[in-house]
Amino acid sequence: MGVNLRVLIPKTVIDFKSLSNKSVAIDAYNALYQFLAIIRQPDGTPLKDRTGKITSHLSGLFYRSAKLAEMGVKVAYVFDGIAPDLKEAEIKRRAKVKAEALVKYEEARQDGDMEKARRYAQMTSKLKSYMLDDSKRLLTEMGIPWIQAPQEGEAQAAYMTIKGDADYCSSQDYDSLLFGATALVRNVTISGRRKVPRRNKYIEVVPEVMKLASVLKELEITREQLIDIAILVGTDFNPEGTKGIGPKTAYKLIKEHGTLEQALPTLENVEFPVNPQQIRDIFLNPKVTDNYKLDWKQPNVDGVIDFLCREKDFSEDRVRSTLKRMADGMRESKSKRTLESWFG
Repeated sequence: MGVNLRVLIPKTVIDFKSLSNKSVAIDAYNALYQFLAIIRQPDGTPLKDRTGKITSHLSGLFYRSAKLAEMGVKVAYVFDGIAPDLKEAEIKRRAKVKAEALVKYEEARQDGDMEKARRYAQMTSKLKSYMLDDSKRLLTEMGIPWIQAPQEGEAQAAYMTIKGDADYCSSQDYDSLLFGATALVRNVTISGRRKVPRRNKYIEVVPEVMKLASVLKELEITREQLIDIAILVGTDFNPEGTKGIGPKTAYKLIKEHGTLEQALPTLENVEFPVNPQQIRDIFLNPKVTDNYKLDWKQPNVDGVIDFLCREKDFSEDRVRSTLKRMADGMRESKSKRTLESWFG
């Protein structure tokens, strides 16, 4: 779900050229779910190999990562570890939504409403263990580093920006800012034109950057207060939030009263299932690791071909041409960095 702070967070639209020679730690689960949702047949069926295993996530991961590398963007993927105990309610909520969407998907297919079927199909995506294993194998063959987080991937990616090992973390959610990410960039793993659900309209999807220091300065709040606003709205650790309170109202309450504890007495019949301090601690003191290495390499062409084309039935011509553009772009980017370093 992620916390809904979109209307509050100031952002700057950029183009991909701005990310050239920058390192971006990507929330892997967030990206893979995007690929699983978007890359589907017209009736909502995901891409599959000859054995019936889903490959939509591999298609998105390969072509998107190769394109970013071609443009000189140094991406690394961060995979979730064990979810915090407080996330159990959100995990159950998501499972219920997927189950309900699956029923509606089947009904829409039987009725012949393919647009409706595709819409519900996008909501049924599940990441299975073999998908994660396949994703990590593909990244290794592509020469792209991946990191196993002990807990939340977004927390680990945020930590990498705090350490200075990554220039940005990438996610569609705003939780990264709560975890202390110095800079968040959205719309890295998706871009271009996207159809607006239920409307015959398309919007342009472009990268957006949010810098934590600028966000806090413009809103005139602290990171702790931003977290309190998120708790009022609802996070993955208290998904129901506070009934009737959206981002703007939550912001006003925290600005006026300073803290969540001081704001709560002004509200009627508000109870939290857990101590808010436990939620704060997850964002302020997340479980992260220093056990990672960011090492970008040229892709292992034979390894990628064997995996994607021999095992997963991808087009060899298309994969080879993509790998060539990726390798050429990486060499060009490396030469550019060397020249920039040489000339100061």
